[in-house]
Amino acid sequence: MLISVPNVSEGRDQAKLDRLAQAFAPVCWSSDADHNRAVFTLTGGPGQLHQQVLAGARVLLEEIDLTHHQGLHPRVGALDVAPIVYLDPEDRGAATAEALVLADELGRLGIPVYLYGDLAGGRTRAELRKPGGLAGFTPDFGPHDLHPTAGATLVTARPPLVAFNVEIDAPLATAKEIALKLRSDLDVRALGLQLSTTTQVSTNIEDHTRTTMADVVAAVRAHATVTGAELVAPAPRAAHEGFPEDVPLRGPAPLEDHLSS
Repeated sequence: MLISVPNVSEGRDQAKLDRLAQAFAPVCWSSDADHNRAVFTLTGGPGQLHQQVLAGARVLLEEIDLTHHQGLHPRVGALDVAPIVYLDPEDRGAATAEALVLADELGRLGIPVYLYGDLAGGRTRAELRKPGGLAGFTPDFGPHDLHPTAGATLVTARPPLVAFNVEIDAPLATAKEIALKLRSDLDVRALGLQLSTTTQVSTNIEDHTRTTMADVVAAVRAHATVTGAELVAPAPRAAHEGFPEDVPLRGPAPLEDHLSS
């Protein structure tokens, strides 16, 4: 069983989100209006999972115009990232093959695809998303030019990533300072963001066997009062270990529960 976690640049229009959810057929999904982004979690076998992602991609080509998009989250496309995820290292080869088939098929839809991570010599999403970042690279699949309304898509095969946000009672400047320290001390990707109702330290934990959500909360607590936390998509059960009971955590059940249901 493989997993895909397409991130879509739409988090405000419920009708569009419902149509996308119907097309993707996810086991769960979430959206955020401040980030203007939705994250869908799909499961399926090799040869089938990429078809689910393509079904959603065809709908978002009709529904999303990136030229009118506004949101806090950095992005390069309407279907911003579409990773193929494996839990078992033995499935890495199957995930890689599925990711490459997906990238080729997205290219055939007219969306330029840039590989990242292990499929691109370690090239990161941050490198590609920075201002002018795509200009320094040639798409690995699809047309050379950006799609006029859908931009580009980033594709890889990888182990699970934990998209984890911590809410704090502090100004934006403090959140940015904390994010900088997290990047240095815990080797996680982090941003300090001001949402409409709270200040957030948004993180991606790329190796949950080395850094847990509890580790991130402890590091944030050293500098600010933590008022809550959020999981954007299902995380492996091991990533939940030791999570403090006094911090409200919103989000889906562990990833293994979705694979067994």
